[in-house]
Amino acid sequence: MNQIINRQIQLASRPQGKPKTEDLKLVEEALNETAEGQVLVRNHFLSLDPYMRGRMNASKSYAKAVEVGEVMTGGTVGEVVESRHTDFKTGDMVVGNGGWQEYSLIDGALCRKVDPSWPSPSLALGVLGMPGVTAYTGLENIGKPKAGETLVVAAASGAVGAVVGQIAKIRCARAIGIAGSDEKCQYVKTTLGFDECLNHHDPALSVKLKEACPDGIDVYFENVGGRVFQAVQPLLNDFARIPVCGLIAHYNDTQLPDGPDPTPRLMRDILVKRLTYRGFIVWDFASQENEALKTLAAWIAEGKLQYREDFINGLEHAPQAFFGLLQGKNFGKLLVRLH
Repeated sequence: MNQIINRQIQLASRPQGKPKTEDLKLVEEALNETAEGQVLVRNHFLSLDPYMRGRMNASKSYAKAVEVGEVMTGGTVGEVVESRHTDFKTGDMVVGNGGWQEYSLIDGALCRKVDPSWPSPSLALGVLGMPGVTAYTGLENIGKPKAGETLVVAAASGAVGAVVGQIAKIRCARAIGIAGSDEKCQYVKTTLGFDECLNHHDPALSVKLKEACPDGIDVYFENVGGRVFQAVQPLLNDFARIPVCGLIAHYNDTQLPDGPDPTPRLMRDILVKRLTYRGFIVWDFASQENEALKTLAAWIAEGKLQYREDFINGLEHAPQAFFGLLQGKNFGKLLVRLH
């Protein structure tokens, strides 16, 4: 095979606060030869997700940071153009952690084929991928919504939140969403079927959330933090469950916020109401991935689970799209179409 010149986006510097254009750079590099056990993938889609902001920092976290000069991490779906792994052949569509680049050399043990029966291979990065599995396992293991209970989820029109609320409805619970615009709220109610959705920019959010949850909140699926959590906390019922999936409102913070320390009130609520807070990462429940994908795909086929994808064209536009994601500018699962 002729040598391929690969376009990729590398971390150029570690952001201080909000990431800037200069923190990422587009480069062209010749690809190495495909090694034994690897597949060479021509990426069609790149997933952009909030967790990537944390990978840009040097601080210790649940996963290794991206080093300066390395390709930004990210899930990809693409076509195998060369295989040196017995499980894959040329033409297979695979999902893996290919990174922000047009071609990826991936260890065959670290990717899987995309089910050709799915409506689109891009779904392997959204509702039938990491975000969908995150929603499913977070609810099945931590949230556990029961019929008649009230669930609240922030970022309700996003890749994870949209699935969370719809699963709650499938489980016969009430689903209250919080999103970043009136348009998103309308979509969450009319298309996704939530009972209510509130705009987090509304100054009366706390009042309106209390009106929407007259019997309190039994499950709060945390994706955001900030003032959304402040509105939710007083409404949590005894024995409420709070799966903590993300804190996008704080990813660019460089210091603790000013003002009174909320810790005593939070700890008192945890004690008196016997609350369950559990942070989790999707691979904590890796053994349930196949179950989750099979169930989610069946719900899509039955018309019980809706989804929305937000496409950006061209690798060069990935940084600005990612910056917008951190500000809630995407509408649905954000993907970069590479080829």
